Parts: sequence; structure tokens; C-alpha cells
Amino acid sequence: MIQFQLETDKALFEGAMRFGQKQVKKLIDKSPGFSPMYTRNGKWKHEGATWTHWCDGFLPGMMWVFRRFDADRKGKDTEFWKEQAIKYSKPLELRKTDRDVHDLGFIFLSTYYRWYQVDRNPEHEAVLIEAGKTLALRFREKGQYLRSFVSEESLFIDIMMNVGIIFYAARATGDKHLREVALRHALTTRRVLVRGDGSTAHEGLFDTATGEFLRQTTHQGHRGDSCWSRGLAWALYGFGTCYEYSRDPHFLETAESCADYYITHSPADGVAPWDFNASTESRKQLDTSAAAIAASGLLRLSRLLQDPVKGHFYWNTGLRILRTLSEKHLADKEKGWEGVLKGGVYHMHKGLGVNESVIWGDHFFIEALEHALRHL
Repeated sequence: MIQFQLETDKALFEGAMRFGQKQVKKLIDKSPGFSPMYTRNGKWKHEGATWTHWCDGFLPGMMWVFRRFDADRKGKDTEFWKEQAIKYSKPLELRKTDRDVHDLGFIFLSTYYRWYQVDRNPEHEAVLIEAGKTLALRFREKGQYLRSFVSEESLFIDIMMNVGIIFYAARATGDKHLREVALRHALTTRRVLVRGDGSTAHEGLFDTATGEFLRQTTHQGHRGDSCWSRGLAWALYGFGTCYEYSRDPHFLETAESCADYYITHSPADGVAPWDFNASTESRKQLDTSAAAIAASGLLRLSRLLQDPVKGHFYWNTGLRILRTLSEKHLADKEKGWEGVLKGGVYHMHKGLGVNESVIWGDHFFIEALEHALRHL
């Protein structure tokens, strides 16, 4: 029975990967050089707000994952995906000194990190290091946090997915100051944005004069005291990454706490509502991107645990989420749909990318599929 399920999952996930490759090939043929963010009526290229410039690494990141997937199978498209990944990654190098966003981890860990894993070119690692140093400049001594792109007093849970690039730069250079910045930010986020039950707030506000934490609030969640599911998934994944770099057990404990909240408050199939505390009617809107991030985070987290029983539980939960996404939310039966996953949410309140494909959802779905297939 177990062997049958493994073979079934393998066929299902490989089919979803091939569909993802097909969709990305269509996109780069139709709109070469275009960096997608969210679809409108299933179409990527449209006039619409982006709010902030944070998604450019996800499409080339998918291409790097496709290259690895095909290389493991000695596929004929291995070089094609490498060429495209390089083509779409190179223009991002200029962003290594971009001080306007807190998203340099999203941009460079998706691209240059994977590129460096392939060729070990020190020039590519130098880009990662510079990006990590740039992100560290956002650190505020009073408050001990990396400020968000919004304002000086603002800390976002999303930054937990980006702080890893500072840890990387610290390890690569031996820079103790960079490591301290990354640690302090993660500890502050743990203290002020992660609640006792493992739920998370989207944003925290500080008094910039004293560094005193003032309150939790949100831009994208239902309320300041609610749990926006994508933010929770960022925390689940991000604190796991912090533990990988630091081996501080507090971060592993926090990642587990966030994972447990996600699992116990999601439907049985693992695909969460856009906000766990939204009104009954609003909760009908799922966010497949939160589910994809959570699946990838759970698969990574499963191998970090000392407890094999809980590790096995997280691994199987990640697979269950991928199974649901592949069977129920893939856009393979929607004629003319250009994304990979349907049912994602960008910004509920602004009405952007609601019940659409979002590029980070597609990216982390593909990442999780490839991770699962390497171990099935």
C-alpha cells in the first residue's frame, strides 16, 4: 500500500512539474523578458498595481529548479533551462545594492544562490554577499529589527524569508556583525510577531526614538490581531532557515510552533484560507500560495528535527498539501490560463490577484515538488 502511494505521488508530482515547465515555456515565448507577479483572469501580462518590486527572482528561480529536475533525469531540456535561467537571472545583479526593498532574499536566494550551487563561480557568490550586506543596512539598533520597505518603524513577518541572505553573507565572509544582525532580527521577530499559539502578525510597529515595541498590525491580513496565512507560511519556512544557519534551538521551536498552527487550523487537505481569522464568508477564499510555501517549508523542516516521528509527520503533511494542489488546484484544465496554480491571493483588500495565479505560489510549489521527487 505504501509503495503504491509513493508511485502514485511520484507520477502525480512529475506530471505537475511537466505542466509547470510547459506554462513557463509558453510565458517566455509569448512575453520574453517579462517578470510576472499575478494574473488577471488567468493572464500574466496586464496593467495593474504591483505595490512593491519584490517578485523578479521567482520566475528565473523556477527555471533553476527545472534545470535541476531535468538534470537528475538526464533530460533533453537541461541546458535549455540553464540558458534561460541565466538569461533571466543576470539582469537582477543590479539589485544587489537596492536599498528600497526588504526582499533581497527573495530575489537572490531564488536565483544567484541556485546559480552558484551549479557552477561555484565566486563572482556569483560575491553578488549574494553584496545583497546580504545591503539588506543588513536596514537594521535598526533601537528595536533590533530590519525595517520594512514601508517605513522606519515597521517590521514585516515577510522579512523572515529574506534574512537568510544575511546569514549566508555572514557565513561566507566570517563577518560576525552580519551574523549578529540576522540573529537579532530573528529574535525580535520571534518576540513581537509570533504569538504563544504559533500564529503570527503581519506587521509590528516600534517607537523609533526609544525602540519600544508598540503594537501588531497588518496590511494584508484580516485584522491586526488575525493570522494572515501567507505570513504564517513565511514564518514557518523562514525560522526553519534561521535554524539551519544558526543552530539556535529557539528558531527550530518557533518554526515547529508555526507549522503546528498551520496544520491544526487548516482544512484536512492542507490548503488554508487567506486568513485564519477572516469572517465565515471571506474564509471561503483559499490561498494556494500560502499552501505551497507551507508545503515547501514543512518538507525542509522535516529533515531538521531530532524527533523522527514528528519529522515523518511534517514530511507526510507536506506531501498531502502537494497532492491536494496537484489534484485540485492545478490550472491544467483551464483553457488559456497562463499560471501553474489557481486560487492564489496577492492583496485581498486592494483586490489584486485574488483567486488567481501568483508567481511566488508557482515558485514555491515547483520548489516543493522537486524537493519531494528527490526523496520519493
